[in-house]
Amino acid sequence: MTIPQLLVHDHKDNVGVVVVEGLSAGTEMLCVVTHDNSDFVLTANADIAIGHKVALKPLNKGDTVIKYGEDIGFMTDPVDVGDHLHTHNCKTKRW
Repeated sequence: MTIPQLLVHDHKDNVGVVVVEGLSAGTEMLCVVTHDNSDFVLTANADIAIGHKVALKPLNKGDTVIKYGEDIGFMTDPVDVGDHLHTHNCKTKRW
């Protein structure tokens, strides 16, 4: 595994972003933290589209979603490590 499938921008992030097409459930993803180029492996629990988020840790309803080291919203439903995050289970706090 040499090509990253998930990028994480900051160690504070609790989600990463899928950066490849056709990511399938069960894929062991190479995840790279762009802040320091460190990496880890995480298994995708679902098919996830490019540009969508993946949970890096369990998140509960109401938890803050952190991406780019910043608060980007909150969870409307709980997820586990490797689960898909998108409009079906998280929302922005802007409106």
